[in-house]
Amino acid sequence: MRHPWSVVGLTALCVAVGIPAPARAATSGPPAQRTATAAARPVVDMEATVLAAQIDPRRADHTLTPGAKNSVLAVEQALQNRNLLDAQWVDGYFGTETVAAYAAYQRSLGYTGLAANGLPGTTSLTKLGQNRYTVGNPIGPGAKVPRDGYVVDARTQAMLAEAQRLLGSALVLEQGSYNPGGDPTSAGTHDGGGVVDVSVAGMTSARRTTVVRALRQVGFAAWVRDPSQGDWPWHIHAAAINDTDLSSQAQHQVGDYHLGMNGLANRGPDDGPQVPIKTWEQYQRGQ
Repeated sequence: MRHPWSVVGLTALCVAVGIPAPARAATSGPPAQRTATAAARPVVDMEATVLAAQIDPRRADHTLTPGAKNSVLAVEQALQNRNLLDAQWVDGYFGTETVAAYAAYQRSLGYTGLAANGLPGTTSLTKLGQNRYTVGNPIGPGAKVPRDGYVVDARTQAMLAEAQRLLGSALVLEQGSYNPGGDPTSAGTHDGGGVVDVSVAGMTSARRTTVVRALRQVGFAAWVRDPSQGDWPWHIHAAAINDTDLSSQAQHQVGDYHLGMNGLANRGPDDGPQVPIKTWEQYQRGQ
């Protein structure tokens, strides 16, 4: 039978007879503490973190990628906690050591190939941050889809569609993504997602530049390639910034593009039209 004593009355009785009073029921303590703890966790901006992972390894110095420091620090601290990254590299700079540590973490989850390329994916980034941080601005390549007889991911397909809308004409691919070893002259850039070669058949020099400009506007690192640069015909090469399926070689091209280079092995100056560099997500937001 439930006793009618209230907590206050029982406490008073205990004091009167000289025994310890029962603890007051903490109806709001632990839940409130848990809520406060969750609210205090940092938010890792996935867009900024992935961008830093492409640019920072290509820098000649340790300049931090704007807007990424706190997010990268949280990721590095989590990697250090797992004994995958030495404390000296926990600095907000997503350099080669951090990329290697993140790839090791991905492999520890059983990932291989592109899923262990050192670029944070939504699933691995969330698992790494369990009880440490939350993930904001998640991004991903989406499903693989066909285009012009090749394979691209859904994010790249959407970007190409928007570039076509800006241009008012179709773009035809000469090479797609996920094509490991398909074209040795591509040096592995097409092994992963986010990278395409666009045909320039019938285009004037001015039109080629216009196409590159449109591709850059929607979030590609893009350049006109000519036979004097390598063993290939005229074409436009484009790598989707922040595509988390990028091969290592394509990651390097994106990083070099941000640093004003041409994306080639000689790391020469960018020879394309100058437009504000944006990711696809930033373009969609009108940033």
